[in-house]
Amino acid sequence: MSVIGKGIPRLESRDKVTGFATYTNDTQSPGMLHGWLVTSAYSHALILSIDITDAIAVSGVHAVVRGEDSPVLTGTLLADRPPLAWKKVRYYGEPIAVVVAETEQIAKRAAACIRVKYEQLPVVHSPSVALQQNASLIHEDLGNYQKFGDVYPVPGTNIGNLVKIRKGDMASGWAASETTVEGTYAFNSSDHCAMEPRCAIVEAKPSGLINIQTSTQDPFMIKRAFERFFQVEQSKVIVHVPFVGGGFGGKGSIQLEYMAYLASKACGGRPVKINNSRETDMVSSPCHIGLEAKVKLGATRGGRLTAAEITFLFDTGGYTDEGATVTVAGAIDCTGPYRVENVWCDSLCVYTNHPYATAFRGFGHTEALYCMERTMDMLAKKLGMDPLDLRFRNAIQPGDTTPTQTPLTRSSVGDLPVCINKLRTLIEWDQGQWTKVDRDKVRVKGMACVWKASGSGIDTGSGATITFNHDGSANLSVGSIEIGQGNRTVMAQILAEELDMDVKDVHVKMDIDTQITPEHWKTVSSSSTMMVGRAVQDAAEDVISQLKANASIVLQVLPQDLAVGRGMIYVKDDPIISLKVSEVVSGYEYPNGSASGKPVIGRGRYRVHDITRLDPETGKGIPSQQWTVGAQAVEVEFDTRECTYRVLRAASVFDAGKVLNEATARGQVVGGMNMGLSFATREGFLFNQAGQVLNPQLRSYKLTRFGDHPEYLVEFVETPFTEGPFGARGVGEHGTIGMAPALANALSLAAGIELNVLPLTPEVIWQSMGRSQ
Repeated sequence: MSVIGKGIPRLESRDKVTGFATYTNDTQSPGMLHGWLVTSAYSHALILSIDITDAIAVSGVHAVVRGEDSPVLTGTLLADRPPLAWKKVRYYGEPIAVVVAETEQIAKRAAACIRVKYEQLPVVHSPSVALQQNASLIHEDLGNYQKFGDVYPVPGTNIGNLVKIRKGDMASGWAASETTVEGTYAFNSSDHCAMEPRCAIVEAKPSGLINIQTSTQDPFMIKRAFERFFQVEQSKVIVHVPFVGGGFGGKGSIQLEYMAYLASKACGGRPVKINNSRETDMVSSPCHIGLEAKVKLGATRGGRLTAAEITFLFDTGGYTDEGATVTVAGAIDCTGPYRVENVWCDSLCVYTNHPYATAFRGFGHTEALYCMERTMDMLAKKLGMDPLDLRFRNAIQPGDTTPTQTPLTRSSVGDLPVCINKLRTLIEWDQGQWTKVDRDKVRVKGMACVWKASGSGIDTGSGATITFNHDGSANLSVGSIEIGQGNRTVMAQILAEELDMDVKDVHVKMDIDTQITPEHWKTVSSSSTMMVGRAVQDAAEDVISQLKANASIVLQVLPQDLAVGRGMIYVKDDPIISLKVSEVVSGYEYPNGSASGKPVIGRGRYRVHDITRLDPETGKGIPSQQWTVGAQAVEVEFDTRECTYRVLRAASVFDAGKVLNEATARGQVVGGMNMGLSFATREGFLFNQAGQVLNPQLRSYKLTRFGDHPEYLVEFVETPFTEGPFGARGVGEHGTIGMAPALANALSLAAGIELNVLPLTPEVIWQSMGRSQ
């Protein structure tokens, strides 16, 4: 292949590094108004009154929009969330009003004039507390909410969704178990911390047309949501998306768009921009889900897994949003990439008075597999086995089935044993998992295996269109979002490879305009390269067919006797007989002025198939076409006296099916590893007894900074996924998933105790060591 696999620089990189790239907040217009959110100071309270008198009196204020002005309920699977809270607030920082003014500064000043009276309610601090019999109900009307898919709330409780996985016979599984281990795990919700805070601009024109410019991963879902919740025809909703400054799942939810729409309507249709401050982006907009969990594993003395009993209590916060779907995702792959014939899993989406949750890189797998991989290490210790060998022995393979009883093939699951063996060499595992450095310091290695289904909705797909310029270069338009992952560059490579042309002659439309851009489901789930790539291939076939048809008329040969490549259309058996692509892309013009042929416009489409719904009682079903498997490890230097540590090396090996761009694939994995280590070592919201977030700023919410990172080692295995473009499968999220358990496994070995709570700060380790003595 001439282009596929090569490390082609990202097409948009020069614009980004020079500051010419345009993001939503860069958009300004003379008539634009600005909104500022008024948010709740309480995490659970009744709203008795909102006095806006003084705010409206501020010069330059055009409107104050409250929840009671539009008491609609929205949601992904379950409609439980108002755009602005009314009657009740359910988490600290929840928006209750929007002040709209000539400038953001005026709106902010007026917002401070609003007086709200509350009646505080008991605060639900965690999923386990939420499930207690005397827990305060966060949603009293849970049984009356509208559903939009497979979601199973339990009325009269704080359970927003209940997912069951039942595979095999648990009694037989436990009977065959010669040893068992059990662990409990917990971590708080946290933030995505994308470089660009969320921003939305909405203009609700009097004609009924709604123009939306927004920082989102789901422009086409916004159209559907506006039709569903505001009874606006999709044809009248136009969504524009420029570059997005990172998403990590957090921009896969619809929030500011609703509020800006209501604000624009209240101001006669003038465009209204709502741009989150960093603080509101962290606590008022959706966050990374938290979890409490219990995992029990059974195995033979030889290390063969026989049974897995798992309970996940996902902390979805005040509303379900994507948390209901994350709960499903964690359940369907709950055992990790291992052969387990007997599985029992209850995965609960539990309401608390924390900020509400949405997707986060790994989508339920980062959270669920942390628990499973910690338990696998505990099992290895109990059996006296090398933890890498234990995983190799139980590695999922073709012919096995997933927890949802999906049969796996070499194409759909790849080759985990090869990944494990490559990791063994890459991290130098056989040189020893534990080494003493000096009196107080040791070096330790920990590892984890990961997998993730790149699932999607059952009736979803992607489109692509191709047009040509008069010089023969191609214009490509696709509906996936460029969020920094290099999606546009890979699409250009796919088209260049299919048309056998220089990638520099492929011009990809960077922004999205839902009026003209081919639809794509969502830019989530590590599925865009597969889905959109297949649509690009389909469009390329259409283009080739049209080029041959035009050229065949001129060359007086059959279309099937022609080939396309290197800017030419030529006779296969006599390449000298040819035409330039540029000569026929608009139809061929003869010297006498007559013409033949038609303008070449390629159309491509890919539709997901062979996915089924899950049985609500057993979880049986096919949630995905393919899984990406891999193995990850870290090497840590730990100070046994100070309980401090440094991550020296982090390694990953993934079966990518086919690496389409070596540089961007490696960058995706390294970025994910860095994000996973940040989550594992320092990230998480701190709550007080009132449920307020104590670290809603980057000065107090600590992320890994430049210079904090270890040496990153990345390799790939290539077992083609036959459905993917050139055999590729998704790798976008996977680097994140195994970092937390690999680190926890290493530090547990170093500290001599089981560390099951994140983040793994020195203080947490010190406290845990003290409790164990």
